[in-house]
Amino acid sequence: MTEPIQTAPALQRVLSGMRPTGKLHLGNYRGALYNWIQLQHMYECYFFIADWHALTTDYADTSRVKENILDVALDWLGAGLDPELCTMFVQSWVPQHAELHLLFSMITPLGWLERVPSYKEQQENLVGKDLSTYGFLGYPLLQSADILIYQPDFVPVGQDQVAHVELTREVARRFNNFYPAEPLVLPEPQHLLTPSPKLPGTDGRKMSKSYGNTVLMSDPEPEIRQKLKTMVTDPARIRRSDPGNPDVCPVFDLHKIFSTPETQQKVREGCTTAGIGCIECKGWLADAVVAELAPIQERRRQYESKPYEVWQILDAGSAKARKRAEVTMQQVRDAMHLIQIKSPTRAQDFAAGKTQ
Repeated sequence: MTEPIQTAPALQRVLSGMRPTGKLHLGNYRGALYNWIQLQHMYECYFFIADWHALTTDYADTSRVKENILDVALDWLGAGLDPELCTMFVQSWVPQHAELHLLFSMITPLGWLERVPSYKEQQENLVGKDLSTYGFLGYPLLQSADILIYQPDFVPVGQDQVAHVELTREVARRFNNFYPAEPLVLPEPQHLLTPSPKLPGTDGRKMSKSYGNTVLMSDPEPEIRQKLKTMVTDPARIRRSDPGNPDVCPVFDLHKIFSTPETQQKVREGCTTAGIGCIECKGWLADAVVAELAPIQERRRQYESKPYEVWQILDAGSAKARKRAEVTMQQVRDAMHLIQIKSPTRAQDFAAGKTQ
């Protein structure tokens, strides 16, 4: 008797993306990318470079978009994303994203977009830019289209991004209510809370390019050491002989992420007893950061010398993403009773009443 063929269960699908605003910093790395590298071994992963999203705030100057896309891809590959294990692609190379976004814009109440927490926050923080645009208001809806078009099971986010996933779930629910089908065309994805520490920058605030306080993943060692040497510390520790409190020190926050437990213990003991100075503490931190980034930077240099290979990876990933996105769009069009014109001949036949 022939044994039945055993097939491996399909992996659950994960979708996430990053805006191309230039080379990535340590906050991008530890806040998202580090987790993606683990996820690619556990799920069917789609990771995209969100170049259309970059235009929501930087629409006035698009001259660096192509360069920024390449820089993000180089950092991804350097950090360890593997095109054999995940699909890496460029958002604008998959036009189905725009089509689904347009259809969503027809059914989504304006109030849903206005209540997204980051809408008012970014308007207040980015005071030098005119953000009174449809694109900025609608970017959470484009984000919903980015997600739902791959019908993912999970969206990896930090706690501060859960609201965006909830909006996506509401949009899916509303679509499925208007256009019911069996099975549902747009299953509601779950947020996948992943460790995403908010790394302090050199000035103690959250590490962000807009604050100019970043340490880049691609910074050379002397620059890393110089940036960390200027980092703010426990404000109560004024003199070398003053004991410090690591729990209120931004430098120690980075130690907790990059240094070994042994080094952390050595820093805590030395700081609280004034046994070490801040310069020594920062030097140990720099040692840990440089050691973690060294293999990442070496892989990045290898790809940097062959940029055409990076574009080929993105091209192949985008082709795969388009194919998967079109599966969803066919289901969306069918559910909405939209005419699917597959060729000029079919269009002519439809106009002539020769097809239904």
